[in-house]
Amino acid sequence: MKQALLLSIMLASSPLLAEDPEMLLQDARRQIAARKFDEAEQLLSQVIKAAPEMAVPYYLRGRVNFQRGKMAESVQDFDAYVKRQPAAASRQWERGIALYYAGNFKEGAAQFELYQTFHDNDVENSVWRFLCMVPTVGVEKSRAVMLPIKDDRRIPMMKVYDMFRGKATPEQVLANVTADDPQGDVLSGRLFYAHLYLGLYLEAVGEKREARKYIALAADKKLASHPGINGYMWDVARIHHELKGKK
Repeated sequence: MKQALLLSIMLASSPLLAEDPEMLLQDARRQIAARKFDEAEQLLSQVIKAAPEMAVPYYLRGRVNFQRGKMAESVQDFDAYVKRQPAAASRQWERGIALYYAGNFKEGAAQFELYQTFHDNDVENSVWRFLCMVPTVGVEKSRAVMLPIKDDRRIPMMKVYDMFRGKATPEQVLANVTADDPQGDVLSGRLFYAHLYLGLYLEAVGEKREARKYIALAADKKLASHPGINGYMWDVARIHHELKGKK
C-alpha cells in the first residue's frame, strides 16, 4: 500500500505521465507482470480518466480488480470493456468467473454459454458453467446439461470433465495426472489443475472439508509464477482459498 501511495503522488505531480495514456498503460502492464495489482489499478484508473474511450484499460482493470478481490468492480470493468468492444463479448471468460464470485450465478452461467460459441472444447468453461448452476438447480440438474466437450487435450482435463459429469472419481483424476510418468514442471502443473478442480468439485457436492485440502494445495504461493500454470488461474485458487478456505 505504501508503494501505491507513492505512485499516486508521482502521478499527481507529473503532467507528462498524466497526459500520456499509452505510457501509463505500458507501466500498468509492467506492474501487472510484477503482480503489483494495487499499483496497476491506480495506473489503469489514470488511463481511463485521461482516455475513457479506450477499451483495453477496462479489460485490464477488470482482471486486476479480480486479482485484488474486488468482484463487483471487476464485473463493472468487464462490462465497460464489452460496451466499447461488443465483438469481444463472447471471449470474456474472466467476466464469468468474476460473476461467480460476485454471487451472480445466472449471469455467470450465461457468460460461459456465450464463451462456448467462441471456444467449444474447453473443459474449464463447461465446469464453471456447472458451478454457476449448482447453487440454483443443484448438482444432478447441472450435470444433465453440462456443455459438451469432446477432446480437451490438456491432461487431466477430460478426466476432470468426467468427474463433474459423475463418470469418474477424484482418485481417477489424480491417477490420470501421472499416467504417462510426467516429471518436474509438467507434473506440478498438472497437479495444480487437478487439485483446483477437485476442490471445486468436492465443494459443489458438499464435501467441504476434503475440498479445502485440495484448494489449499492449488493456492500454494510457490505456484504463483509456475511456467505450466496460467497465472490468472492461480489467482482463482488463491482467491477461492481466501474467500472459502476457512468456512
